[in-house]
Amino acid sequence: MIEVVAEPGGGLVGAAATAALILVSGLCVLCSYRAVRGPTVPDRVVGLDAVATNVVAIAVLFALKTDRGLFVTVSLVLAIIGFLSTVAVAKFVTEGDVIERQE
Repeated sequence: MIEVVAEPGGGLVGAAATAALILVSGLCVLCSYRAVRGPTVPDRVVGLDAVATNVVAIAVLFALKTDRGLFVTVSLVLAIIGFLSTVAVAKFVTEGDVIERQE
């Protein structure tokens, strides 16, 4: 009897995940350029937020390709950290202080 076992990341889903990984990695490089060379601080914040979003997408695509659920959990944690850091930087840019001091 021959047993057929599907390889993780094989077939059409694997090919689509690989193509998406290449595309999102390229977008991450472009967003990194904007984060480093952005003419204004808000441009850099948006670039860093886009990099964080792309890293989350890379983690989810890698989870899909390797068939491991751990990377989905990692991507959720990265999304939360990216959101909190974007809010903190935006508050710092607008108000000049992240945590208000009470005197």
